Amino acid sequence: MTSNKQFVGYIGTYTKEGSKGIYKFTLDTETKKMSQVDLVATLDNPTYVTISQDNHYLYSVVKDGDLGGAAVYSINGETHTLELINKQLSEGASPCHISVKADKSQVVTANYHKGTVELYECKENGELNPASSIAKHEGSGPNAERQEKPHAHFAGFTPDEKFIVAIDLGIDQLVTYEVKEGKLSKVQALKVKPGSGPRHLAFHPNGKFAYIMTELSSEVIVLKFNSEDGSFTDVQYISTIPDEFTDNNQGSAIHLSADGRFVYAANRGHNSIAIFSVNQETGELTSVDRTSTEGNWPRDFRIDPTGAFLVASNEESGNLVLFARNEQNGTLEFLQSDVRVPKPVCVAFLHTV
Repeated sequence: MTSNKQFVGYIGTYTKEGSKGIYKFTLDTETKKMSQVDLVATLDNPTYVTISQDNHYLYSVVKDGDLGGAAVYSINGETHTLELINKQLSEGASPCHISVKADKSQVVTANYHKGTVELYECKENGELNPASSIAKHEGSGPNAERQEKPHAHFAGFTPDEKFIVAIDLGIDQLVTYEVKEGKLSKVQALKVKPGSGPRHLAFHPNGKFAYIMTELSSEVIVLKFNSEDGSFTDVQYISTIPDEFTDNNQGSAIHLSADGRFVYAANRGHNSIAIFSVNQETGELTSVDRTSTEGNWPRDFRIDPTGAFLVASNEESGNLVLFARNEQNGTLEFLQSDVRVPKPVCVAFLHTV
């Protein structure tokens, strides 16, 4: 954040078609414009990034030749540039998702190609230690092309941080872990609809509900969460695309408004963001609208810290898109689509602290 009107965001990318790594941009909420796109870290395939709650560190997945792993950068509080602290790499493909604990003591990644969840302990100076625990998923799903083996696609902490939740597209499962003596220990598993291909998860602010975006079936799965034992129960499946849309679509990102009243889910193919209202008693969803992302293949999006704007990243058309968000009914109003970033994947804003 630069002021109460200007907010800094970071974009993780695939490093091809001119992309060189992680970029930053500025959102001016007064002029309702994005600007100042700058390269702030040169590295291969930083496709997912996350930022510590105190804005001191940015964590990224990273590829380095035949190695893959996690990297951590310090964030300059004035210029918002990044300085590499260290990387932890191992043989094989890089992870696709990364999360950090609120106290910055642990980082967890999900590896799509390996079907693994990796836990890293962190030093007080921000450095990552080598992975202390690796959990490998097993199984397959009915989609022979996409579910021939496990494909872990998300790993993050529950709101109370008692558990780590992993979403596996390849085996149609949500797996709950706890950390015992520095090791990942499986405590629960939920099998979702076969062939749905679950991809990402977002919790409701009340900690009682969670929402999965499926990649293969283009649905949001509404879940009830038991914070005592880390278990989940699926209570609703609702489509993110119109019934009449029969072309290729792959679900991508899912996020909630800070007040928990609306769920947003992105469609690659239909090239839209689906908007749902949330029943605060049951967590169930009702469709509100779908808004074009004004580009091709929206890989991610993020609501800004004020809650009044949403920024989407179109991977194939290489543009960021800005929307004004109606905080009363959840709908989106298109504002800007001319901000160029090559092969954008992930959007992350600095937090208000």
